[in-house]
Amino acid sequence: MEIALRELDLGDGRDVFEMLQEIPPEENGFMNSANALPFEQFPGYLRKQRESSEGIHLAENRVPQTIYWLMVDGKPVGFGKLRHCLNDSLRRSGGNIGYVIRPSERGKGYGNILLKELLKAAKDRGMSEVLLTVDEHNTPSRKVIEANGGVLASLSDGACSYWVRLL
Repeated sequence: MEIALRELDLGDGRDVFEMLQEIPPEENGFMNSANALPFEQFPGYLRKQRESSEGIHLAENRVPQTIYWLMVDGKPVGFGKLRHCLNDSLRRSGGNIGYVIRPSERGKGYGNILLKELLKAAKDRGMSEVLLTVDEHNTPSRKVIEANGGVLASLSDGACSYWVRLL
């Protein structure tokens, strides 16, 4: 099995697009703004996400974030968002990292692989620790976070905040 974490590319094609259509627009707090997007608008979506990673044209309440695809044997099975810094809103909900596995590929351990790879990418960016937030009842994601070194920092209003130190 060949695993690769690949940063979004402006040349990404139908395979990535189809994965994004399979992932719900909102699930457990993870937002997928590409769901239900017509394929003709996909290149514009990619450009907007690339600009976001470079801090270009960000809304006032947004921070730069880089999108990564988890590729298994050349097939996109999930994606993650790595936010380069935190603002007050992300400290409450969202954190530095959000990730999702496409429904048809769940239960295969890819969430654990994706988070591990995103943590490496954060470390490569010079980050020393990252925050992840998750719904209290999302047991699978909590287990993945804890297996990757996440330490529960708080539980408030049904949301868990975990810190992961990057050594």
